[in-house]
Amino acid sequence: MNILSFTKLHGDENDFIISWADQAPETGWPDIARRICARTTGIGADGWMLVWRELGGLRTRLFNSDGSEAEISGNGTRCAAAFALLKGAAAPPTVLITTAAGPKSLRLISQHEHRFLFEMNMGTPHTEELRTTLHLAGRDWDATILNVGNPQCAIFVDNLPADWRIPAAEAEAHPRFPKRSNVSFVKVLDRHTVEAVFYERGAGETRSSGTGSTGAAASAILRGAVETPVEIRTPAGNLTLRWDDSVYLTGPAELIGEGTYYL
Repeated sequence: MNILSFTKLHGDENDFIISWADQAPETGWPDIARRICARTTGIGADGWMLVWRELGGLRTRLFNSDGSEAEISGNGTRCAAAFALLKGAAAPPTVLITTAAGPKSLRLISQHEHRFLFEMNMGTPHTEELRTTLHLAGRDWDATILNVGNPQCAIFVDNLPADWRIPAAEAEAHPRFPKRSNVSFVKVLDRHTVEAVFYERGAGETRSSGTGSTGAAASAILRGAVETPVEIRTPAGNLTLRWDDSVYLTGPAELIGEGTYYL
C-alpha cells in the first residue's frame, strides 16, 4: 500500500499539510492535493506543500485544495519554516525558503513548544491598478489590483456585506484575471488598522491569508488610507505588517499533528 507521511500546521487558522518531497510520489501531485486536502475523506487543509532540502535553505511547491498550484502562501510559508525548525532542517533565527514567487526570508521572533511567531519578508508589492471599478453581483465595487507574489484583488468597503462571498467568488474568476485572483474585502478601521476577509484562488473562503493580508494592508497604504505599521484583523486573529525597505508580515505558525496518509 502506498503511504505518505505528513505534518499538519496552521498559520492563523489557514491550514496546510506538509510532506518531504523525497518521501512523496514523483507524479500526480494535483490529484494527491485534492484527495489529502478534502475535509471529509482526506486529512483536510487549505493546501498541500512539498518541501525539498537544498544548500542554504529549503524549496517549496504549494498545491491548493482544488489541485491548482499557487506561487506562494504567506501563512503556508511560515508553516514551512516551523516545519523545518521542528525537523532540524533549519536553525534559528532565520529560515530561508525558495518559493515559486522567489526566495523568502523568515525571522523567528519566538517559539513556545509547537507554537512559532515569524516575521517574513514579503518583498515589494507590484501595483497594477490602484483604483478600479469591478462590476460584481449586480453592483460596482472599488478595488485595488496588485501582486504580492501572487495576484490580489482588494475590494474596499465601508461595511462588510453579509453576502460578500458571492461577489468574492465572481471576482476570483473575473475575466480581468486570466489566472484567477485571490480576493479580500477590506474595511479601514483607523490609520493603523484594517479588517479583512478572504476568498482565495483554489481554496475558496479561508479564515486568514498571509498574502491576502499583505495585499489588503499594502493597498490601504498605497491609497493613503492607513500608514505603517498596520494591524490586519482577520476572522482567525490578527497579523501585523510594516513597510520599510520591504514589506514584512508578522504572524504565527502552529503544529497540529503528524501522521500517515494512505494513497
